[in-house]
Amino acid sequence: MSRSMKSLRVAWYKKPILQDAFVTDIQTGAMITAVFSMVVSLFTIATAILDIYCLGMTKPGVTHYGYYIMSFQFVYVGNGNVRNTLIVFALFSAIAAVALFVTSCILLKALRKEIEKDMVPWLYASGIFFAWRTIAIIFASVVNDMIFGYHISMCLFWIAFIVFGALGWVIVYSLYLELSDLTKLEDLAHLRMGTMSSLNMTQSIAGSRPTTPHNTVSTAQIV
Repeated sequence: MSRSMKSLRVAWYKKPILQDAFVTDIQTGAMITAVFSMVVSLFTIATAILDIYCLGMTKPGVTHYGYYIMSFQFVYVGNGNVRNTLIVFALFSAIAAVALFVTSCILLKALRKEIEKDMVPWLYASGIFFAWRTIAIIFASVVNDMIFGYHISMCLFWIAFIVFGALGWVIVYSLYLELSDLTKLEDLAHLRMGTMSSLNMTQSIAGSRPTTPHNTVSTAQIV
C-alpha cells in the first residue's frame, strides 16, 4: 500500500457517526441544529435574567415596596449558599448562551460555504453549554419545590433541549468529519495533479534534446 493511501486510512473514532439526520440529510439536519441552538440560547438568556431577578427580589431580609407583577412563591428562599449557587448557574448559563448564539451564527455561514474548520467553535461551545445546563437543571430540580408549574416546565423543557442538543451535536460532528475527509481527498488529488504535471514537463524538456542511445548530445551534422 502506498504512503499516500496509508495517510488516508481513517481511525474508527474519526469516522462519521451518522450518515443522515433520520428524517432528512445530514447537511439539512446541521442547518436545523444551528437554528435550534440560536433559539435555545435566546431562551436561556431570557430565563437566566428572570431567575436572577426573582432570586434578587426574594432575598431574605430585603424589603420591597410597590406592586409585584408576579407571585414569587415558587422562588427558592432557603439556604443562602444554595441560593447563591442558583444565581451562579443562571449567570454562567447566560454567558454560555451568548457564546452559543455567536458560534451558531458562525456555524450557519460555515454550513453554507462548507468550511469545516469554522464548525469547530460551535462544537466546543455547544458541548460545554449542554453539559453545563445538564448539571444546572439537575441541581435546580433537586433544591427547588417541584410542585410549582414553573419548575416542572423548566425541567421538562431542558430535558428535551438537552436530548435534541446532544443529537444535533452528533449530526454536526458527523458532517464535520465527512467534510474533513473530502478535504483530504481533494488535497491528495491536487498533490497528484501537481506531481504529474511536473513530471510531464520534465519529460517534455528532456525529450526535446537530441540525444544518442548513450544519453549524450548528438553531434551528427544536420544537412
